[in-house]
Amino acid sequence: MPDIVISEFMDEQAIRDGLAGLDVVYDPGLVDRPGDLIKLLDDARALIVRNRTQVRGALLTAARKLRVVGRLGVGLDNIDVAACEARSIAVFPAIGANDQSVAEYVICTAMMLLRRAYAATPQMAAGAWPRGALVGQEIAGKVMGLVGFGSIARRTAGLAKALGMQVIAYDPYAGDPAFADAGVQRRELMALLAEADVISLHVPLTEATKGLINDAAIAHMKPETILINASRGGVVDELAAVAALRARKLGGAALDVFVREPLDAAAAATFKDVPGLILTPHIAGVTEESNSRVSWVTVDNIKKALAI
Repeated sequence: MPDIVISEFMDEQAIRDGLAGLDVVYDPGLVDRPGDLIKLLDDARALIVRNRTQVRGALLTAARKLRVVGRLGVGLDNIDVAACEARSIAVFPAIGANDQSVAEYVICTAMMLLRRAYAATPQMAAGAWPRGALVGQEIAGKVMGLVGFGSIARRTAGLAKALGMQVIAYDPYAGDPAFADAGVQRRELMALLAEADVISLHVPLTEATKGLINDAAIAHMKPETILINASRGGVVDELAAVAALRARKLGGAALDVFVREPLDAAAAATFKDVPGLILTPHIAGVTEESNSRVSWVTVDNIKKALAI
């Protein structure tokens, strides 16, 4: 039986070089075969996952010798952290390793939605020349509103300011020095929603943040506001966002995370033919560079925990 099980995709060089000589099972398909995963965990001391493997319940019960869980990313809502703590199982997210990739995703999608022209390829290829309809806006001079002000949000703030944006942020848990050091103005949530031209979400999924962006929150926004969610799917009421886009009560939205992942047919149908919408499959934090960083950080965490 393996000593280390990896159930989702990871940088293979980090596995070959960082875990050389160890008994490792690397099978990204295990996330979709929980029965097989549970069998492999009978003697495993370490489990490496991304966001889809549910580290709770029957899986934890079966993993009798588990000592450490490495998370290839930062969110921990798929891991029963309390249950792990009760069994002295260490949980290590790869803090900071994908900050740049998420920050770039936010800026990229904001610029695409403000400029609007990048969706014109099908019309152009069909022989149209819709120049007058595709005059968009510049990002410089706009107000970026960050909901949550952790390390990813702070990296996003730096990029936004470099492009000439004013940055405001809401985070009841961050101290004033964090805002002052970043040159970012603090706002209460409703004030931020009303003022920002681009709103980017950077909060975990908790009881307090579930459905945070709903009909009432969207009603506080300007109708041309751009909404970007690369945090967790449940933070946005998807039906409310879709309705607002269809009614032109939002200027655009980029959704990288969803209540149901992967999207099933019914969930996907919700987003069909919605204007001003960019959908991506939970990829904001995954680039070639960040995948390497996240993987190596996780390898180091696993080896330290197992004293290898």
